[in-house]
Amino acid sequence: MIALTFIAADGTATPIDGQPGETLLRAGQRAGQPLEGTCGGQMACATCHVLIDPGFLDRLPLPSAEEEDMLDLVPEATRSSRLACQIRLTDHMSGLIARLP
Repeated sequence: MIALTFIAADGTATPIDGQPGETLLRAGQRAGQPLEGTCGGQMACATCHVLIDPGFLDRLPLPSAEEEDMLDLVPEATRSSRLACQIRLTDHMSGLIARLP
């Protein structure tokens, strides 16, 4: 299990467990987090936009050019913005904190 925490816009923290190989989007949806993922994880929308706690950014692979292009369409995107569908969980990501905008 990979320990994750989602923080809602109102500041409510929800700890969940993810599975290695699962996407952050799927782990969040399974735990009832309000992540739409309208495109089904195909990186054709930005409805799974999350803000990764800066302390964990170096544990993630860099976003692809396609992901960066999609994030350019998100008005509230920041340097820590990522698409949850593009983050495949690994054991070294345990403790990751994702904020919901």
